[in-house]
This record gives sequence, C-alpha cells and structure tokens, in this order.
Amino acid sequence: MSERNVDAYGYSERPLSEVTLDTVRRGEVSIDDVRIHPNTLRHQASVAAAHGNPNLSENLLRAAELTSIPDEEVMGIYEALRPYRSTASNLFELADSLDSRGAPLVAELVREASRTYQRRGLAKPE
Repeated sequence: MSERNVDAYGYSERPLSEVTLDTVRRGEVSIDDVRIHPNTLRHQASVAAAHGNPNLSENLLRAAELTSIPDEEVMGIYEALRPYRSTASNLFELADSLDSRGAPLVAELVREASRTYQRRGLAKPE
C-alpha cells in the first residue's frame, strides 16, 4: 500500500468520498461513517515506523486496537490508569480482559503501568 494512494473509509467501511455536505444534510451519514477505521490507523503506524518514529507507530497500533472497544470503556480504561485509582490486581485483570478481546498491545501497556505504579507507590492499596 503506497503512502499517497490509500483509500480512505470510515469505520462503517463507507468510502469517505461518499461523505459529502449533501449526504450529511440528507441525514445519510452515521457516526461510524466518520469514525476512523482500524486499518487507517495501522497504515499510519506503518508510515510512522518507516519514517523512524517507532513510538508514534506503537501508539497508533494501540489506537487501532481500541477502535473495537466502546467509547465508555475506553474512558474507563483511561480513568483506571490514573494514579491511585486502581489496585495493581485491578489493572492486571483489566489487562487480561483486553487481551481476551483482541487488544494485546493495550493490555501490555496496562500491565506495564501496573508494574510501574506498584514500584513507585502509585497504585491504590489492595
């Protein structure tokens, strides 16, 4: 897939070229038509990696995994990762849940956070 020749489409797999002001006015566009598709994020990750930005690439790959998780749960993950909000075991349980739902990169990030919070005293006491 070339950097410049990527078909852009929404989460619904509708081509973004079909999302126009007219289709919006007619009420023919849903939120999933304009949500980013995980393949778009994966492509952006490959471009970032090819241009020497592995950290951005990893973040985009995690974002691709999160597209299949409801927004409310993503916000819950964010809240759980704040210092003193979760016990270490809560975070490991969250990571296991993410792993089982096809988000291994996010799961590993949560596990790493749990270990770091334990080491630095930022985890909520058990």
